[in-house]
Amino acid sequence: MDYYDDLETRAPEAREAALLAALPAQIAQAKEKAPGYAEILARVDAAAVTSRAALAELPVTRKTDLMDRQAAAPPFGGLSAVAVGEAAHLFASPGPIYEFDTARAGFWRLERALFAAGFRPGDVVHNCFAYHLTPGGWMMDGAARSLGCAVVPGGVGNSEQQVQAIAHFRPSGYTGTPDFLKVLLDKGQELGVDCSSITRALVSGGALFPQLRQAYAERGVAVLQCYATADLGLIAYESEAREGMILDEQIIVEILRPGTGDPLPEGEVGEVVVTTLNPDYPLIRFATGDLSALLPGASPCGRTAPRIKGWMGRADQATKVKGMFVQPAQVAAVLKRHGEIARARLVVTRQGDSDAMTLQCEVAGKDDSLAAAIAASLQDACKLKGAVELVAPDSLPNDGKVIDDQRSYD
Repeated sequence: MDYYDDLETRAPEAREAALLAALPAQIAQAKEKAPGYAEILARVDAAAVTSRAALAELPVTRKTDLMDRQAAAPPFGGLSAVAVGEAAHLFASPGPIYEFDTARAGFWRLERALFAAGFRPGDVVHNCFAYHLTPGGWMMDGAARSLGCAVVPGGVGNSEQQVQAIAHFRPSGYTGTPDFLKVLLDKGQELGVDCSSITRALVSGGALFPQLRQAYAERGVAVLQCYATADLGLIAYESEAREGMILDEQIIVEILRPGTGDPLPEGEVGEVVVTTLNPDYPLIRFATGDLSALLPGASPCGRTAPRIKGWMGRADQATKVKGMFVQPAQVAAVLKRHGEIARARLVVTRQGDSDAMTLQCEVAGKDDSLAAAIAASLQDACKLKGAVELVAPDSLPNDGKVIDDQRSYD
């Protein structure tokens, strides 16, 4: 079987219709079971949210909002639809952010990514995501066991003991961060311990650079990557085609202009925002803080879900200028006042001993009065004076960067 299930090859129109049909019930569930969402979505008619346009009208929840809510209303800020005693595991990630899982099968949905990476029932998986307090180890552990694999709970560190376990149990697959696999293979080579049973890997939690992937291939290990978070579970994953990352079947993904709730068109780089269909943790328009872009068309592997380019940086580009924070939302406020601006980037530099900022704006034609009006809006939004440079359409990089801090900190 080439695919995890039939969902992966259904018509895109059928997938979109199914996701949107499930959306009203998910929002109603969140309002009914999660007190935080009863507050956030108090004015929302769940039954009316049946399109992406309607979804785009809902507020975005960010990780900072989550941390604030958890601090004010432990343990989960009122965004969980289950009581703490109904959870299977309780976690604490840096931030701090507190997470949980339940005994419901497929809570994080990583089985699909494992299958695409070549893992099958009966495989032995050496899992090197951390098990201590953070959920990474448990996320992959549960998915591998659900898929029918046996799991060696390696965790992180103790490389000498781990390679001995690899030689003994002969796992065919590795899961963990991209770099730690090299640590294990190098340690095995150093000690003369055979780790050659590992021929495939699914990695996450760090950048898989092309040269590192190639180095693994030269050692006989085929490595694919997935994109997941402790809050949302699986977001996207690679297939053997290795052309972008395929979105999971049970989430709705939007790419938003950083600092706003406004969706961007296909190809534009923006912030990844996810709505899950997880009934236990019904996150609605949850902002990851990560940048990516939607790719056109479908994957050559035959999976028909939309694809994203993968991780392209962070959306939270706040910086200090003359001692005051400037944030992407402030730049977005300027764009909303001036519809003539197609795209903008705030460039921060040093002029002598002082900070300086210039808002580069893509507009059609040069207009001094427009530049002056934009400068006034910039000062009003940021409470700082800045220059405005009008540039030709499509001349700014499409990299999602709203604030480009070019000051040297050496």
